[in-house]
Amino acid sequence: MLVTPDSKIRILIVDDSSFMRMAIRSVLSKDPKIDIVGTAADGMEGVEKAIALKPDIITMDVEMPRMDGIAALRAIMAKAPTRVIMVSTLTNEGAKATFEALDAGAIDYIPKNVTDSAQAQSVFREELLRKVQEAVRSRVGRLIPSPASRTPSPFQAVPRTLPSKLRGKKINYVAIGASTGGPVALQEVLSRIPVDFPYGVIVGIHMPKAFTGPYADRLNAKCSMTIREAVDGDILKPGLALVAPGGMHTTLVRQGANVVVKVVPPATHPQYVYIPSVDLMMSSMAEATSGSMLGVILTGMGNDGFKGMQLLKSKGGVTIAQDEATSTIYGMPRACVEGGVADEVLPLGQIGFEISKFAG
Repeated sequence: MLVTPDSKIRILIVDDSSFMRMAIRSVLSKDPKIDIVGTAADGMEGVEKAIALKPDIITMDVEMPRMDGIAALRAIMAKAPTRVIMVSTLTNEGAKATFEALDAGAIDYIPKNVTDSAQAQSVFREELLRKVQEAVRSRVGRLIPSPASRTPSPFQAVPRTLPSKLRGKKINYVAIGASTGGPVALQEVLSRIPVDFPYGVIVGIHMPKAFTGPYADRLNAKCSMTIREAVDGDILKPGLALVAPGGMHTTLVRQGANVVVKVVPPATHPQYVYIPSVDLMMSSMAEATSGSMLGVILTGMGNDGFKGMQLLKSKGGVTIAQDEATSTIYGMPRACVEGGVADEVLPLGQIGFEISKFAG
């Protein structure tokens, strides 16, 4: 359903906790542009109300009686495709369930972090409102990647040769940035890169601290390359992809012949709103590699990554941005395209293959 600028955002809240239903309603009802059209206490009721009420957005708990959030999400996507934001616990199991939900078609997620702490409540309010506003701009019914790494991609057929602006370029490292829609998009991209890829890869995605470790483990299980969460002092190596840890900023520095990960607290770089910052990661890596790298910006809200890609371009680096048609939210890629710092704008299904061709 198209949400026009003048219409209210119609939201259905699905959660078995009366406290959470009340908390979410309390936050969202303060926005005059939002209309809470209903609530549901379990997944089965959620599916029924999603079909009957046709909301613009659904907030969906993961663990519920009768029908859990993932089963409810799948039923909704099959019967009445809707933008769904998962509300997930900040645990290892909560992270795993969240990634399953994203694979099944959820647009985004928000950590269930409502405690007695005034700061935690403030963060939850701000995140919830931001996620809802982002979700309104997102695409419904996007394509979902194949669960196995070597099955055919559903995104788009891949041409046999590199696009003209990429052909003949040389790189030594790869950096990839993403946000909303990024967990699924990154899985699609990294699953196309071979195990013997000769360049080190680092990934920055806006994700909480509790989620980046399980996410890296999930990618490692689904992709040919070795993938794990980065730690301070890691060296970028061929055949290895590192995921920048959540809750901290990741920078890259040159130490002799190596490019090394430095993980620093957010307070050391207060000018960066998003954590981990793609701009900071990409800019520091452009400096550390003297531009001998490929920068890739995937789906996400805002413009994080643009300044990093801009610096990379000025140093002679190579850049790719995801196209609008395959982006969940065309914010971060759009900033790079409209800012003139993308060498190529490619559909998601092509990006991983084009990265792989740099090994030839």
